[in-house]
Amino acid sequence: MPKSKSHSLLSPDLLGRLERLELVSRKVFRGRMKGERRSKRKGESVEFADFRQYVPGDDLRMIDWNLYARLDQLFLKLFLEEEDLHFFAMIDASDSMNFGDPTKLHVAKQLAAALGYVGMCRADRVTVTALGPEGRRAPVLRGRSNLLKMLDYLDSIEPGHNVSLHDGIKEFSLRTAGTGVAVLISDLMDKAGYESALRMLIGRRMDVFVMHVLSPEELDPPLRGDRKLIDIEDGDEAEITINAYVLEKYRDTVRQFIGSVKQFCSRRSIVYIPVRTDTPVETIVTKYLRERGVVR
Repeated sequence: MPKSKSHSLLSPDLLGRLERLELVSRKVFRGRMKGERRSKRKGESVEFADFRQYVPGDDLRMIDWNLYARLDQLFLKLFLEEEDLHFFAMIDASDSMNFGDPTKLHVAKQLAAALGYVGMCRADRVTVTALGPEGRRAPVLRGRSNLLKMLDYLDSIEPGHNVSLHDGIKEFSLRTAGTGVAVLISDLMDKAGYESALRMLIGRRMDVFVMHVLSPEELDPPLRGDRKLIDIEDGDEAEITINAYVLEKYRDTVRQFIGSVKQFCSRRSIVYIPVRTDTPVETIVTKYLRERGVVR
């Protein structure tokens, strides 16, 4: 794969910084394979954690006989268990994401690649997938040696998969088993709404994060005069005269929309993360995502 392809998403400097990070889960998931993650559950690894009193039926091999000789009581040695995590990054690849400079889709790919690489460096299972038909080809990856395979898949994602968020998440849920950390990267611009899609992820007992990607032009449009507005996804048209009053009403509508998304997420323990496309991905990952508990 040409170097330029990987560099367009993750710079060598950022790759080095990502290797020092770790994905964070607010829930305890039972991993399928041993990984490099310290679990809150107690297991049988080599790192000691604590003692507890013996209960009939416990494994006699775990009894601390030295402690028994001193205290004349049976105690079991507990150890921290290492487990893997399954990380899912779901990218909205609808036409509305193909807007801005850089486009929202490009930024979404960068964020998915960065978080996916963090997971692979910690031996987590990683699935980076587009919502819609492209998602059927998404591989399950493990280990940093799969970086180029992930970047190849991301590079193949093109805008235009105008499935609703509901249908995209439904298809994802049907083809994906298990649970884990789920990050939806989207502008949430769906006439059918985003609520049912997020409810499905919660119903799967996922640890859900929403990265709401918007461009500066959407937050504060540099438009004036008579315009014909065309919905890029369904072709709906509207003619409008844009003046200071209309722009202020638009900004107020955008603020209300963002506020409603934040409130919806807050009430359901979903972490909401606003992303502006003019913010460097390095800043988003190493500063904002750390502050919001996605990585550490």
